[in-house]
Amino acid sequence: MKKINNIVYLGLIAGIGGWVAFELTDIIFVKKGISKRSYSTIAAGIILSSRREAEKWSGQFLGVLIEVALCMVGGILMVKMLTTYGRNKLVPKGLFVGLTFGKAITVILSKLSNKNVIPNDSISNILYIISHAAFGLASVFTAAKIGDDSLFDIPPQNDYSDVNINLEEITSVPH
Repeated sequence: MKKINNIVYLGLIAGIGGWVAFELTDIIFVKKGISKRSYSTIAAGIILSSRREAEKWSGQFLGVLIEVALCMVGGILMVKMLTTYGRNKLVPKGLFVGLTFGKAITVILSKLSNKNVIPNDSISNILYIISHAAFGLASVFTAAKIGDDSLFDIPPQNDYSDVNINLEEITSVPH
């Protein structure tokens, strides 16, 4: 399989991979009755004025489109982090981006969405955090797997030390 060597394109694909994990966990939580509303309902609440409209199929479709777009932005941020800081320690990096980006998006959606659409219970919000963690993990592993090695093997930007320094020169005191 040919690996992707374009940072933006890789980020878009990684974001979609992360969205799939996000959406699957969100659907499971809603179907089990643990979460009050799907995240796509909240996303649709940005544009639609009522919860009834947001819960219709057209509102859900609109919410999914908003979710995918936001996940693509998160995927690009994920790839940028990996190309800057390396492809090691994927789990902490994925969790970091998934949780911080996801929480920032949730706060933004809560401010922009219709107040009748957003659930106020702690369980739903905890489950959204779990879904964002799933997004982060799936997107970081997608990017690491399908990204070209040349994107990630960049020498450190702050490596200014000379490895050939003589210790006697450093420790000697001038007369």
